[in-house]
Amino acid sequence: MGSPLESLDLIDGPAIAERVPMRAAVDAVRRVLRGGYDPDADPPRSVVDVRQGQLLLMPSELGRWVGQKLATVAPANPARGLDRIQALYVLIDAETLAPVAVLDGTELTNLRTPAVSAAALDVVAEPDAATLVVFGTGPQGVRHVEAMRAIRPIERVRFVGRDPGRARRAVASVAGTGLDVAVGTAADIADADLVVCATTAREPLFDGALVPRHAAVVAVGSHEPAARELPGDLLARSHVIVESERVALAEAGDVILAVSEGRLAADALVTFSELFDGPPVASDRPRVVKTCGMGWQDLAVAPLALADGRGG
Repeated sequence: MGSPLESLDLIDGPAIAERVPMRAAVDAVRRVLRGGYDPDADPPRSVVDVRQGQLLLMPSELGRWVGQKLATVAPANPARGLDRIQALYVLIDAETLAPVAVLDGTELTNLRTPAVSAAALDVVAEPDAATLVVFGTGPQGVRHVEAMRAIRPIERVRFVGRDPGRARRAVASVAGTGLDVAVGTAADIADADLVVCATTAREPLFDGALVPRHAAVVAVGSHEPAARELPGDLLARSHVIVESERVALAEAGDVILAVSEGRLAADALVTFSELFDGPPVASDRPRVVKTCGMGWQDLAVAPLALADGRGG
């Protein structure tokens, strides 16, 4: 018997970017959820605190594949010029449990997170949504522009960030794509159809009253019970959609804090399972999607990066 390394496919970030367009990633997430998968059945992720941050272990099984992501969260890394979140992903054959490929988990995360956002917002956002405000100027903020353009006719984008230089670089990264894109402020929310929050904030980023009734909001920036990007008053007047009730009530500070403040009832949450296999969510008030990241999301997308097309 040979070493498992002999037949292992090593897939770097550029290969993932070349082989898996954003639209394909969105469709892969949608197929899993439309196929009846219940995210509440996903194995819990382990979060281990270490001196400079956290280790995240995220296993999952979908059909013919098993996967395991090892991610690290290092809050001080952006100041070092490094990604805050870094990861490796191991794709495993579900029948033999033999490792098949190791992927750049950082690129996979930067792809699947906006793909999950887009799959959910495609269900609840207004069909003609054209104006987008993005809080966050890092990779997730930028990739969410790509994801929103995959599902809606986006024309105007405003990036909002604490660092003016990084905000200008985010604008430059999507300039020349035919968009009206610029650095903005929280006030731009008043005219927004879509709002993306992809930051490391621990306190609300804006006044919830700014969000129009027709708008859809997604928050992806935190998975800690005491951290939030969204104000409780926004959740109080919105339909709140979560990946999994179990995960939301254990990790999603935006949800946990709103519930503890009496602004949101835990039994009012709409899960992904209900969103994709239940009655439509009414558009009579804002729709808020809060995600923390789960193992099934990586596994939905990772097989698409195989060179032989087995995961397509």
